[in-house]
This record gives sequence, C-alpha cells and structure tokens, in this order.
Amino acid sequence: MTGTRWLAEYAWLPDRAEPTADVLIEAEDGRITTVTPLGGTGTPTAGVEVLGDATRLPGLTLPGLANAHSHAFHRALRGRTHARGDFWSWRTAMYDVAARLDPDSYLALARAAYAEMALSGVTCVGEFHYLHHGPDGTPYADPNAMGAALVEAAAQAGIRLTLLDTCYLTATVDGEPLAGPQRRFGDGDAQRWADRASAFTAGRAHALLGAAVHSVRAVPAQQLATVAGWADRRGAPLHVHLSEQPAENDACRAAHGRTPARLLADHGVLGPGTVAVHATHPTSADVTLLGDTGTGVCLCPTTERDLADGIGPARRLAEAGVALSLGSDSHAVVDLFEEARAVELDERLRTRRRGHFTPAELLVAATAAGHAALGWRDAGRIAVGDRADLVTVRLDSARTAGVPPVGAFFAATAADVASVVVDGRQVVADGRHLSVDVPRELRTAIEAVTR
Repeated sequence: MTGTRWLAEYAWLPDRAEPTADVLIEAEDGRITTVTPLGGTGTPTAGVEVLGDATRLPGLTLPGLANAHSHAFHRALRGRTHARGDFWSWRTAMYDVAARLDPDSYLALARAAYAEMALSGVTCVGEFHYLHHGPDGTPYADPNAMGAALVEAAAQAGIRLTLLDTCYLTATVDGEPLAGPQRRFGDGDAQRWADRASAFTAGRAHALLGAAVHSVRAVPAQQLATVAGWADRRGAPLHVHLSEQPAENDACRAAHGRTPARLLADHGVLGPGTVAVHATHPTSADVTLLGDTGTGVCLCPTTERDLADGIGPARRLAEAGVALSLGSDSHAVVDLFEEARAVELDERLRTRRRGHFTPAELLVAATAAGHAALGWRDAGRIAVGDRADLVTVRLDSARTAGVPPVGAFFAATAADVASVVVDGRQVVADGRHLSVDVPRELRTAIEAVTR
C-alpha cells in the first residue's frame, strides 16, 4: 500500500449502529490521525472514486479483529480429531502433537497459523502459551525459547501478539503431578514460573507479555495468588480457562467445596484485568460474580461445539456487565465472523428466540473488547489516536452479494477478507498474504509434526 490515506466505500465507525459510506481515513506512524465521513449511512456518493492519493477500499472496512484465545500448535489437529471421541480423547491427540514440537518447528507452525489469522482479518492474537520446556520437562538453554519463537512467528506473519505465559503445574484439581507430554508444561511451582516469566522480555513493538492460570486443575489453590500478583504488579492481562467442562466444576467442588469461579475469586484471580476463557458452565452465582468483579469472558464457540462442550450463557453474562471477546482456540475454524455470529445463533438454539445481540455488539466483541482483553486498549476502533488496523471485507462475493453492509457479520466469512492493514502497514492485499505462502507453509509445518 502506498501512502497513509484510505477511502473506504463503507466503514464501521465507533458507536454507530451500522456502517457509514465514503469515509476518508488518514494515518501517520501507524496511528489514525483523521476520520472524515464524506457520505452518510446510505449508498456511497456517486463520483467519489479517488480522493487525492487515498487508496480505495471497496467493500466494508472494519477495525482489526482480535483473536483473544489461541493455542497455535492446535492448528495441526484440524481434520484429524473431529469424527469421534470426546474432549479427553481429543486432548490425547493434542498431547501427541505437543510432544513433537521444538523451538524451530513451533516457529514454522505458529508463523503459518498466525498468517492464516491475518488472512481472516485478525490483527492481534492472544497466545495462551504453556508449551515451555523440552519434551521431558528439561528447560531449553534459553528457558523462554518457545515463547520467543511465538513472538518471532507473529512478527513474520505481520500481526501483534500478547503472549499469555501460562502457569501449569498439576494434572488434576487434587494435585496429581504432571506426567508424559504434560511435563514440558510445568515449572515446578508458581514462584519458579514467575521467575522464568520475569526473565522473558518480549522486546518487540508488536508484542506484549501477559499471564495465564491454565485452570483450577493445573494450579494448586495456594499458588493462584502468586500468578495473580505477578500480573497485577505489571498491569498485565491475566487469562484463565474457566468451567469449560462440567467435570471441572464437579472436581473443584469435591476438592475445595466451591465452584472454580468462586475459588479463583477467593484467591484474587478475578478482576478487571482478568479474562475467563469459555465460562461454558457457570452457575447463576458465578455469572453474577464475574460481572461484579469486572472479569471479562472470551467465548470460543467453534471450539466449544467441536469438542461438544456446550453453549455458554452469553446473553446472561453480557447482562451481568461482563465484556465479551472472541477466540478461535483450537483453530478447528479460523474465522472471527463465524465466532461472532455463533454468539447470537447459539443463543437462538438455547432459547428458540432471535435477536439477542445486535451486529454492533458482535463487532465490539470481535474488535475493541478483544484488543482490550489482550492489553491493547488503543486498538479495535476506527478512531483518531487508535492504531491503524483496517480490515476490508468484499461485498461482491457469492456470500455477500446483495447483502447490506450492516448484515456482513451474518453473511461474510474469512474468505471474504480482501485487505488487511496492521499498524498502517499492508499485510494482506487482494486476499493474499504479502509475505507468507500460507497454504504451503501450513502443509509443510503440519506434516513435520504429524508424520
């Protein structure tokens, strides 16, 4: 892309119920400096083809999408685990892939996975990272080599990254030790996790460092506060898998006499800087607790249905004051449009009623709320001062032809993304990644860890 001026045929601006026609967007040093609507909310102005040196963006231009929950290496499982079995059989297959990765192969796989995300309009990803050490649990010479590989992978794919360095210490709620492939996830105890995480400096403009508690299964209750305190002192985002399975709730009640959400709250994990991932099976009291503490929730509908986990109470969470974001998690599908509309469509399945979320609400979940959940509060809106992340969706494909721009979230797919700009720099043009041959690299990287 030349210059830092774009003329969007339609752009979805903050606090607008629907897109605006003919919007001039200007940026400098990767930040939006002006946003000038030249038309209105109707048909683009006749004759407004090019304005000076502005680059034309035909279609619907959205803020950059944020994938708030990713396990990059799970991309190698796509098409290999879907036919049968339950969550636990899927997890066995996942561990088989995890056991084969090293820093070089992880860099290759993650670069391809993140480039696929860029093609789908994702400009920032939250990587829930627990694959820390060698296959037998021995740290690499650089104990953060695997995290460094992910940071470099995102740079090469052209997107931003929040590395959510994950504390993972035990195999079960009642403290069974890590064994087999799980050994490479663990640091021994939360303080040693904190020491290793503190020694890692992302050191790159495109990357932030955050923290994660894998789950109440994986971090003993008495060590939860160590992880929460580490994140709080740094003002870093803190994420945690929560109530993904009913079995997790049952085990937590048996061991601690309370739900996972209550246990996390009692040890200082919940709060405005925390995002609970999934929250598929919270109690009514848990929903209230999440809202009262200001904790966000990241929904991952395509993974939750792929693993037969269930449908989370999205509308009840939103009504309790919970900010909702979206993630592709296991990457059975990488399509934030699909994730967004699934939030509404799953509610329809549950209630047999329509109209739970407006398109504008779904847009916020896929953009501004996701970026905020990852610590990038200056992204996810087409607004002055925000990062110049622009995702343009075709409105003339077989899926979107004849669809009004406001309906794009219920019609478009990742395949309709034509252009992606990240921090003012073109990453995708004409539906093609400018620096990564995504299909070839995915095929090569996956074959290397699944043969």
